[in-house]
Amino acid sequence: MSNDRPVYMGPRLRRLRRDLGLTQANMATDLDISPSYVALIERNQRPLTADMLLRLARTYRLDMATLASDNGSDTIARLQTVLKDPMFADVDMPAIETADIVNGFPGITEAFLRLYTAYREEHLALADQGAEGPGGESAPADPVAEARRFLAARRNNFPAIDDAAEVLAAAVADAGGLVAYLRERHKLRVRRLPSDVMGGAMRRFDRHRDEVLLDDTLDNASQTFQLALQLAYLDLRGVVDAPMAGSRFTTANGERLTQKALASYAAAAILMPYTAFARAAERRSYDVEALARQFGASFEQVAHRLTTLQKPGDNYVPFFFIRVDPAGNVSKRLDGAGFPFARHGGGCPLWSVHQVFRRPREIVTQWIELPEGQRFFSIARTVTAGGGAFGAARVERAIALGCSAEHAARLIYTRDPLSPGPDTATPIGVTCHLCHRTHCTARSAPPIGRTVLPDDFRRASAPFGFSDI
Repeated sequence: MSNDRPVYMGPRLRRLRRDLGLTQANMATDLDISPSYVALIERNQRPLTADMLLRLARTYRLDMATLASDNGSDTIARLQTVLKDPMFADVDMPAIETADIVNGFPGITEAFLRLYTAYREEHLALADQGAEGPGGESAPADPVAEARRFLAARRNNFPAIDDAAEVLAAAVADAGGLVAYLRERHKLRVRRLPSDVMGGAMRRFDRHRDEVLLDDTLDNASQTFQLALQLAYLDLRGVVDAPMAGSRFTTANGERLTQKALASYAAAAILMPYTAFARAAERRSYDVEALARQFGASFEQVAHRLTTLQKPGDNYVPFFFIRVDPAGNVSKRLDGAGFPFARHGGGCPLWSVHQVFRRPREIVTQWIELPEGQRFFSIARTVTAGGGAFGAARVERAIALGCSAEHAARLIYTRDPLSPGPDTATPIGVTCHLCHRTHCTARSAPPIGRTVLPDDFRRASAPFGFSDI
């Protein structure tokens, strides 16, 4: 930095002063300047010259590079991401103005970001308030919905966890793997025991014997994930719990489920570090099976991890993810692509995720179109949990991973010349109650607001006939 080049960094100086526990008068005395000059610098009415920057570094023993660096870049990226919300579509906010706001008014920026997150949580809570209990009273609080709202409000992306996990993953690699790291860093031995000895547990941390015990019927990907999960609880507990600070949970179970989800997020980030995984995903055109082999993970673990690649300023294809059982029950739902999942009731039976049970382990691709005309591309496949030994219980589920049509060309699954294109999109609805495609033969319930016609004289091919008005 040249000595004659002024820099305006008032808010950063104010934060530094407060972090040091100093008043403006205290800092003025330390720097041999007047309190009014400190106030002018903090209000960006005077520049912080290179000479003053050197004086700060010497007086408070600070790294000048750190003091002069642009620490607001992450906040700028976060604000730009928030401003992409359709709610702000008619607001003209050039990038230079966003940077000015972050640098000039960091407190207001942080307040706005917190307020937006709270708005997202309340918005999603209202969407979930559709079910009523007996007699019309409000249904009891749903801890699963509460955890889902928490993740959805933050777009299932937690940069601080990703950053900490990336550092930890490098340490694990240097140690020679998870087993070696747990032995060297925590003096823990990893043992694999039969299911009957484990007593129904996949993993157990035995503090008295300094052991991590694993069910030996788990496949390699599951064993590795369980070790990474245990490591997340040991080394990243503070980072994992931090996103929950200040959040209000109406149920203890909702809070616990959220903590479990964040710990699993950290475990996946250890096994598939953000930077390396994101670059590999782009290089392999989001080929889930190829990524699973590269990172020693399962198909489902990779699909799940792909939904998290939305770090502000370093984001990739936004995906949505859903996991269902043969009865249509949703056991996991994550959205980073703006897909309108049904909050209550079943999904659309025309979506391939409900049909792949007839084609186990085969990837089925599909273009889908919502009633409003939005098009998405999805892949669906069955996955198996459990098993591992003769007679062991197995659970078959189906997962779907998808993105909006504008990103589909980046996926390897759309490049097969024999595959149908977006013009062949299957018309689906979010759920029958909200879908007004009256001629759908797969309909299970009439849409809200439509009058069902009697079938005394005419029976339509669709399950219900409706009036035109």
